Amino acid sequence: MTDLSASWRMPTPKQMEKLATDAAIKHAASAAAQDRSLPPEYWESVLKDPRASTPGTQLRQRRLSEIQRHVLRVSCRRCERTVEIQTADAVRLYGANAVWKDVAQRLLDNTCQQRTGSHEEDGCWPAFEAP
Repeated sequence: MTDLSASWRMPTPKQMEKLATDAAIKHAASAAAQDRSLPPEYWESVLKDPRASTPGTQLRQRRLSEIQRHVLRVSCRRCERTVEIQTADAVRLYGANAVWKDVAQRLLDNTCQQRTGSHEEDGCWPAFEAP
């Protein structure tokens, strides 16, 4: 009997986020290593520029009480469903301190159509949208 790992399994959402973060860090490090001729002031001004941050990333990390939008929308990249909820309803159901990313995942998982029976493969893959 051989000791083979189950490498064919789909990574969990947490594992996918970690892989994406690791790849972004490696890419940033390699880009910085390639171009050391630029002064630190240049990079400081680039990072302070408001266009440097992605609005979707900021929104998904916010607590519901911090979000000014009236309607929140999340879709699934796997089954292409879209779920909308009013911010006031989300606060009432999940609390003002709940993080939008976690609430969105719960909303998608509550009505998920892609159930396989395997915990690693079940669930939706959220894509955060601006209404």
